[in-house]
Amino acid sequence: MKINWGTGIVLAFIGFIAFILYFVVRMSTDDRANHDLVTEEYYKKELSYQQEIDASKSASEAGVELKVEKTVEGLVIEFPEQFDPEKITGTVSLYRPSNKHLDSNFPISLSKTHLLIPDNRLVDGRWDISIIWEYEGKPFLHKQKLVY
Repeated sequence: MKINWGTGIVLAFIGFIAFILYFVVRMSTDDRANHDLVTEEYYKKELSYQQEIDASKSASEAGVELKVEKTVEGLVIEFPEQFDPEKITGTVSLYRPSNKHLDSNFPISLSKTHLLIPDNRLVDGRWDISIIWEYEGKPFLHKQKLVY
C-alpha cells in the first residue's frame, strides 16, 4: 500500500497529538506529582500580609535580630537578651516546601532567652522558618530559609 504526502502528514499530526495527550493524562493521574496549594488558606493568609510587613518593619526599626542555629540537640532560636523572656509570646512556624505533612507550629514559651526545637522533629532538607512574636504588645517578625 502506498501512502501519499497528505496521508503521511495527517498520520504524523495524529501521532503527535496522541503523544501529547498520553503525557497530559499520565501527569494528571500520577500520584507522585503533588498538586497541592502552597498553603491551605491562601487567600486568608494574603489578607494578613500587611500585618507581616508591619511586624517585620518594627523588628528592623528596633534593631531586633534573632539567631537561628542548627546544633546537635536541634534548632536553637535565641531571642535578644534585652527583652524579658517571660513577656515574649508568639509562634514558630516550620514550613517544608516539599511536603506539607512535615509542617509544624510551636508556641513560644520561654524561661531563658532561647528556644530549642528537638532534632527528632526536623528532617534533612530545606525549611522556611517564620517566627511571629510579641513583646509588650508590639509585634515582631523574623523569616529565614534554612537547609537542615
